[in-house]
Amino acid sequence: MPGRLIAIGDIHGCHKEFADLLEKLDLRKDDRLILLGDLINRGPDSGKVVELAREYATASLLGNHELRHLNYRRTDDPTHLKKYDYATMEQMRPKDWDYLETMKLTYEDETLGVVFVHAGFLPDRPWAKQPARIVTRIQVVDPAGEPRKRSEAPEAPHWSELWVGPPFVVYGHTPRPEVARTKWTLGIDTACVLGGCLTAYILPEKRIVQVKARETYYK
Repeated sequence: MPGRLIAIGDIHGCHKEFADLLEKLDLRKDDRLILLGDLINRGPDSGKVVELAREYATASLLGNHELRHLNYRRTDDPTHLKKYDYATMEQMRPKDWDYLETMKLTYEDETLGVVFVHAGFLPDRPWAKQPARIVTRIQVVDPAGEPRKRSEAPEAPHWSELWVGPPFVVYGHTPRPEVARTKWTLGIDTACVLGGCLTAYILPEKRIVQVKARETYYK
């Protein structure tokens, strides 16, 4: 029997919760673990999260927080950074940065008809051709059909409400108190770093496993 395919939502430096969830999942040799990006920033120890990712993950996807750091390292332009990014950089070692460089935008399992991504896709274009600036950042789709943050277009629909598969898309990035379901999508960023939960979604049984944040790390 083939192993499980397991996705985990945004970890954001919450290494203890990540370890708690790994223990609860009890990974087996033929399982595949896909991390949906934003492993770093805001939480207590991004370096320890990346260390665990290197050990256990089959693939880690690029999130907007990793993208920002990589853009800074490529350009030396500090406008890419936010205040809390500096603490993250102190926690990271050369092999952690190397790991961030290997992150892909998507992970697809054709047999299960599922694609994993950090933020999501514009619904009117082929998903596989969409660039990092869209798939790591999109939340809502504005009236002109452009990707926006929720704060930029509060009345606009979330991209997931407009997505008609196949494929079925599992994503993170948009923090919510509960898992967000539509017919063709599942959002599993349940705001661990904000005091919520860290969520895993297990295929093929379509099961949710969660651990509660030990504290609120970021407001």
